[in-house]
Amino acid sequence: MDILQAFIEHYGYLAVFLGCVVEGETVLVLAGFAAHLGYLSLPTVIGVAAVAGFAGDQALYAIGRRWGDAFFRRFPRVAAARPYAQRFLDRYGAWAAFGVRFLVGMRIAGAVSIGAARFPRARFAAANAAGAIVWAVAVAFAGYVFGSAFTLVLERARHVELAAFVALALIGGVIVVLTRRRRRRRWLSAR
Repeated sequence: MDILQAFIEHYGYLAVFLGCVVEGETVLVLAGFAAHLGYLSLPTVIGVAAVAGFAGDQALYAIGRRWGDAFFRRFPRVAAARPYAQRFLDRYGAWAAFGVRFLVGMRIAGAVSIGAARFPRARFAAANAAGAIVWAVAVAFAGYVFGSAFTLVLERARHVELAAFVALALIGGVIVVLTRRRRRRRWLSAR
């Protein structure tokens, strides 16, 4: 545990920055939890995440503005979300730039689509900055708050962890035995 704690304390903010540049909800929730445990500072986590989220979406916007169609041809999985992002932009304008980061799976396609649509740079930057701040506060705080609940669950679960492990091992063993029997029956019936 001491090694993990030292790693988080030394590299935690770098991990938050790198993890939040693109699609960083999981990293940010974990960073909020680490702040709850006292390994990181919650205000610093929020600041680093907001800057990283802003920078990442600005870069995606610039990619969309410069290489929009080529980018979507190169990454067809992202291109599949483009029509949804475009409709969101058409309907909500600057609010789309603010809110696209809150839509699961739309952050990359949304920012690139907004850039490809030639949305004004200054309006995107302002909406992106506001969205990044709200996102960082909400997600990091959720990790912080749920960290206390998670800690309580872990404390109560310690006395049942051996029983849970044994139960899972038994269930896994039964699944393996049943799967092998089924394969053997199929193999024998195919002969």
